Amino acid sequence: MKEIFKFALVLGLVTGIAACALGVVNQITQPRIALQQQLALNAGLYRVLPGSENGCIIEQHLDGLNMYYTGYLNRDTTDFIGYALPVESKGYSSTIRTLVGLDSLRNIISLKILFQQETPGLGTKCEEVRPGETEPWFQYQFKGLFVPDVALDKNGGSIHCITGATITSAAITDAVKESSVKLFSEL
Repeated sequence: MKEIFKFALVLGLVTGIAACALGVVNQITQPRIALQQQLALNAGLYRVLPGSENGCIIEQHLDGLNMYYTGYLNRDTTDFIGYALPVESKGYSSTIRTLVGLDSLRNIISLKILFQQETPGLGTKCEEVRPGETEPWFQYQFKGLFVPDVALDKNGGSIHCITGATITSAAITDAVKESSVKLFSEL
């Protein structure tokens, strides 16, 4: 009995020290993580709203949507480029954060995966750039599509699934379509 109490005490002590250490590390790294996420978002906004690098991007809010962004060619908010909509979807093994750029006619300007932790070699191909290409092939398929027409090839659309990663493909495609349709219905 005395041995069990001794082991429990040691285990509790080690667990407490580990928890404190993790808390300190989290306090130190949290601002850096937030900064990196903001930098990734800014880079993504410039990618899905081309031309806004020298203009401006304004965060907007609507009822029913957390937020979206409007992009302009000029700092005085003239020459509207389009909307940027952050989208989250549950993939096979992670939450996939995507940014979709939309023009005022409901066409997709561009798509950028901001974060994913899908299965290496399968779901991660949503960010794969094939040899000789400059953009990820899966994301490039969305470019120029009319939002109501966004669908996977297995559902009659033009978006080709990632081989072996149908759940990832469907998660991104469905979330982009549903969120974009919702945005335009509320504007």
